[in-house]
Amino acid sequence: MPSFTHIFVGIGNTGSRIVNGIRADGIVKVTVNPAYYLLPSSEKYIQRLNSFFGSVPENSFLWFVFEDKPLNHEFREVIEEALPEDVVKLAYVLTPNRELVTNGKPEWADGFETVFYDSLWDFFREDYSISEAFNGVSRGIGRMFSKLYYYLEAQMLVNIDYADLFNMIKGGNVGILRLLRGVDFDWHWGLWDRGLIALLVGEEAPLKDAHSILGRFQEILSEKDVIWGVITDSDLGKESEILALLVKRW
Repeated sequence: MPSFTHIFVGIGNTGSRIVNGIRADGIVKVTVNPAYYLLPSSEKYIQRLNSFFGSVPENSFLWFVFEDKPLNHEFREVIEEALPEDVVKLAYVLTPNRELVTNGKPEWADGFETVFYDSLWDFFREDYSISEAFNGVSRGIGRMFSKLYYYLEAQMLVNIDYADLFNMIKGGNVGILRLLRGVDFDWHWGLWDRGLIALLVGEEAPLKDAHSILGRFQEILSEKDVIWGVITDSDLGKESEILALLVKRW
């Protein structure tokens, strides 16, 4: 199956920091500053956005990355209206302290195949300030997107390709996409219907640790439609990470 153009659009400060932190050859990164909406030159800025996004290649993956704020949504609407119809639209929205999966489907989500969200549950801790939480999540999500794109393009050893990805994300879903060094198994992992759990293992990491983590996930998600796998990552040394992409219908 051919590769696809991936366009990451960071809207607002946090979204832009995340997108700028993605390190992957072959992707297109765009940052949008909502502050321009308040300037006299805003009309020209909107025209530039319409011109760029109106010429996005067919069958591209377009990722919107933003914090759930009204002004960010205004620019999301501008971009959506300019896009060709055959673009695959995905969102990664930050919803601090709010689990989007437990809420009703917001109206703005209708045009997206999957809305991934991050409530920052693993960053909002008593020993973290708000700025530390947002800085941490910006670095982590940028790295996560880099890993996901690399393994998709390099044909992941868990045998996932774009056909599998389409099957997972199409059809109006809410989901999570996480790159984790540790796993809180008390979190509500079991509510998802399908997806991918890949364990990224450093070449010096004990194999029993990988099996232990996968075993726990398999207990929780044993009746779900999940693709499992272990991938060796030379950059991790003795460490391991979990790449989790899980979705369910709204």
